[in-house]
This record gives sequence, structure tokens and C-alpha cells, in this order.
Amino acid sequence: MGHADPRPIGVFDSGVGGLTVLRALRARLPDEPMVYLGDTARVPYGTKSAEVVTRYSLRNAAFLSGQDVKLLVVACNTASSVALPALRATLGIPVVGVIEPGARAAARVSRSGNVGVVGTPGTIASGAYQRALAAERPGARILVQACPLFVPLAEEGWVQGDVPRLVARAYLAPMRQAGIDTLVLGCTHYPLLRAVLAEELGPDVTLVDSADATADEVEELLSRGVVGRASAGAGGLRVFVTDLPERIPELSARFLGERVERAEHVDIQGS
Repeated sequence: MGHADPRPIGVFDSGVGGLTVLRALRARLPDEPMVYLGDTARVPYGTKSAEVVTRYSLRNAAFLSGQDVKLLVVACNTASSVALPALRATLGIPVVGVIEPGARAAARVSRSGNVGVVGTPGTIASGAYQRALAAERPGARILVQACPLFVPLAEEGWVQGDVPRLVARAYLAPMRQAGIDTLVLGCTHYPLLRAVLAEELGPDVTLVDSADATADEVEELLSRGVVGRASAGAGGLRVFVTDLPERIPELSARFLGERVERAEHVDIQGS
């Protein structure tokens, strides 16, 4: 099984959405210490160019490298869609994004090969899910939809009732008509809207949460001994943000399912 490795797992996102990925990782790997960085000063990444997102991602990774992480999880669909090659070329540790695991899970569970993907404008425009799904399941019929209003709804806690339902209905109508049987939640905020999305699409459509799929992948790397596990009971979590640390207690309760009373504020500008 290889040697023990007490170093933490590093996780970054453009903001707080990646806390849903952290939540899945902590549920799956409770003994692993973790360090989370939310680049809240520069959120959102979903509307920015690939060059800018790559530059920010390298900066985030450099900060986490300074925390001596043994593995990096890019808990941001937009960053995963454009920055993984640069991150893998730069870092000497395994880098796991959220897109390939989500695509693999969707390709596995879809019965018909009709798969929908919802995400930010940046993620959808990148074509990353479309490419990953086509590679996993040649001949799949892939429908995509950018859903920019879902992120503010999730962050405001408007995850049930008429407003999110009507927004979801408008976004998902073409997919319903096309008869998808699987929907990939291609943004880390979207699991908070899961109940509304499931209600709109009905019981015959399987929702795939990239966060769970990513946690599976990280666990597999540890099981295969690609990186060592921490010893039992090590655990522990540090949360860093580049802006608005005072919102973290409220947002972590919603996105992480546990209340982080104190986020550490860091400035990684220009690093």
C-alpha cells in the first residue's frame, strides 16, 4: 500500500462553490487533512478568458504548494476546463480536476447516451465536458446549456420555490424535449439546486454530481498508493480566502454542511 503521507490534500476554487467538492472529499476521506483556497477576490472565473483563468489557477496552485500539499484538486469546473495542462506541467504532484470524473460517471450511468450538461458560460464554451464525454462514450448525444443565474441563486440560498423552479424550467426545456436521461451538474454550485433540477426533469433523469465523482477519483489514487494516506484520525481543515472572510461561516454551513467559523484571509496577488 506504500508509505503514509501526512501532508494535506489541497483544494482550490474561484470562490465558495468548491466547498461542495470539499464536502464530498471530507465525507469520503475523513482522516485526510485538507487545505482549501477560495479565490473570492477574483470570483467568478466562469466569465473570464482561458488565459486569465489559467494565470489565476497557477497562482492558487503556487499558494497551496507553499502549504506542502501532496495532491491538488481543482474544485472549479471553469479552471478544470482550461488550466489542467498548465497545472500538471508546473506541479510535481497529482492534479485532479472535476470534469473528467463527472464525464466518466455520466458515461457510465446513461442508458441511452443522451446526456445533458449544465455549467457556467466559460465551462460550456470551453467544450471540455463535450470532449470528455465523447471520449468516454463515443456516439453519445450531448446537449449543453450555460446557466449563469444558478450561481447567484445558490449563493443567496434561493434553492427552492418558484424563482429557481422557473429559471430551471427555462434553462432545461430543450434538454427535456431532447429526452436526456442523465444530467451532469457541471458547476460546483449546482448541487444546492439538486432538488429543483430533479423535480423539473422527473425521476427518469439521473443527476451526476461531479463532486462525488471527484472524491471517488481521489480515493482511488490513495488506494492505489499513487500518494500515501494520512494516519487515522489526522483530519483537520484550513480554509483560506482572498476576500470576504466574514461570509464564510454562513456560506460554509450551506455549501460544506459544516460551519467554518474562521477563514484565513490571504493576498496572493502577483505571486
